[in-house]
Amino acid sequence: MGESEFVELPPEAPLAVSVPSSASAVPETAVVALRHSALVRVTHWIATLCFFALLVTGIEIVISHPRFYWGETGNILTTPLFQLPIPSSRALVKTGYGYVLPDQNGWSRYLHFQAAWIVVLTGLLYVISGFFTGHWRKDLLPRKADLSWRAFSAAIASHVRFARPSTDEAWSYNVLQRLSYLIVVFILFPLVIWTGLAMSLSFVSAFPASVTLLGGEQSARTIHFFVSIALVLFLVVHVVMICVAGFRSRMRAMITGRVTTENMTAGPAAAQKERT
Repeated sequence: MGESEFVELPPEAPLAVSVPSSASAVPETAVVALRHSALVRVTHWIATLCFFALLVTGIEIVISHPRFYWGETGNILTTPLFQLPIPSSRALVKTGYGYVLPDQNGWSRYLHFQAAWIVVLTGLLYVISGFFTGHWRKDLLPRKADLSWRAFSAAIASHVRFARPSTDEAWSYNVLQRLSYLIVVFILFPLVIWTGLAMSLSFVSAFPASVTLLGGEQSARTIHFFVSIALVLFLVVHVVMICVAGFRSRMRAMITGRVTTENMTAGPAAAQKERT
């Protein structure tokens, strides 16, 4: 047998384990390292389950009144800002369809609020722990080199071509991922929570400024709808890029916390094999 060789991990990969390989026995060298902490993985999957619960129940809530307004008040006698071209689950809401859908508004509102509070508490834990562990600074805050137009345009071009991520991206996020995650965590999620609370009569009675700053309860509902659409679009792009990068390896990393570069360096043929 030939001499064993060890592969050094990049400095971004903590707790790395070098795996010996033999030129005659092992054709490629695999490197395994811890990619995601247990806290990141647990909060990720709790938020994922809650997001799907919020999405399904949110759709049911919208179906009960698929008309959107601006200002403080809005009802079936008010001219809507816009109206979704779908039937309603309530006969009083005229949508132009000759039938109504089953009314699931009761349980959907209850589950919507429960899932919302769970994701709020989970998000707070994730954000606060990120400051203490340095997760934001090390993993999500863009580096100076990444903020140049050349690096930014190269990242955009790579995503548009659905190019296979480089080996370095197995250990860290690229600039587009970092910026998108920061926008989602610190802008979209706080805004969707704020607008959701602004539609709660009990919360507004205690904090009336929460709805006044948004222009009224119906304005909060309309903003809530558009921010939710933005989060859904982020989810779709997120899943597509996971499939492009290698669904099995990325899911394994988010479940077990560990990632291997064996598939990352195997080329397009291995990527295609993994996706199938």
